[in-house]
Amino acid sequence: MFLALFGSVVIAGIVGYLAEKSGFTRNGYLSSIIICVGGAFLFHFVAIMFGVGFRAPGWNAIAASIGALIIVPFHWRR
Repeated sequence: MFLALFGSVVIAGIVGYLAEKSGFTRNGYLSSIIICVGGAFLFHFVAIMFGVGFRAPGWNAIAASIGALIIVPFHWRR
């Protein structure tokens, strides 16, 4: 379970980097990676506590990272 958390963080960092490189977001590399890692942490612990999400932690990390990239920047952007 501890390795799944590290894997989720690595996958979230990759998703944040690729989202910024592809032009999906315009937040900057570091902020996109931080947003994705935060979303992956949150979703990982929610999945442990409530049993929601996909069976594989990697899919949870990808879904949480994309969701965080969509929700957070639009929430704070004017």
